[in-house]
Amino acid sequence: MNDPIGQAIADFINTGEASDIMVNTNYTEGETLPPSVFFRKEKKLPLIEKIALNECRGKVLDVGAAAGCHALILQKKGFEVIALEKSILATEVMKKRGIKNVVCIDILDFDKQGFDTILVLMNGTGIGQTLEGLLKLLLHLKKILNTNGQILIDSSDIRYLFEEEDGSVWIDIANSTYPGEMEYELTYKNHISRFKWLFVDFETLADVARKAGLKTKCIAEGEHFDYLAQLTIG
Repeated sequence: MNDPIGQAIADFINTGEASDIMVNTNYTEGETLPPSVFFRKEKKLPLIEKIALNECRGKVLDVGAAAGCHALILQKKGFEVIALEKSILATEVMKKRGIKNVVCIDILDFDKQGFDTILVLMNGTGIGQTLEGLLKLLLHLKKILNTNGQILIDSSDIRYLFEEEDGSVWIDIANSTYPGEMEYELTYKNHISRFKWLFVDFETLADVARKAGLKTKCIAEGEHFDYLAQLTIG
């Protein structure tokens, strides 16, 4: 089983430490992801994630919960929250941490309805992998969302990766793929995982959401081209 993040999370909670996860993409290489990021307390969260948690209401679904840092904060505040994660190792960690409602399943296979807030954080659009996949994800989330509910999802506009010194933007005209559809490789010990991950600018997110019958509002912007969007049924 190749589950770099899940294994790193398990090692961190079992031993109190774990080496960084190595991250390479089709645009970058040699970056690292410390497992401790999945165990942050509320005061250590970036502003966008703090705002998202403050905007939560009603029954909450935390999609891609990892080690459950967001779900645990909400649970302590009295929210009814389900932490959904497809990594078996990560879900076992969440149970150890005392999260009451943990579900180990892919979001597209989860069909329980009746949520007032669906959280999809830490570049939540990435779960869609591609623009087509993002549309499929949003259509599915809409099905399990209450009529007056909300989806809180974050992402980043990565066009800065293609900016030249003069401010112009370099575009590979031979490649018709949306630039935010990235190829990732994560390595932790002997665990290697390769997958697609989507970063999407706000205007493109709004366009995809419109196709899914959802209205989009930007409710926060971060310091590095990142933003938090609220999607509601239009």
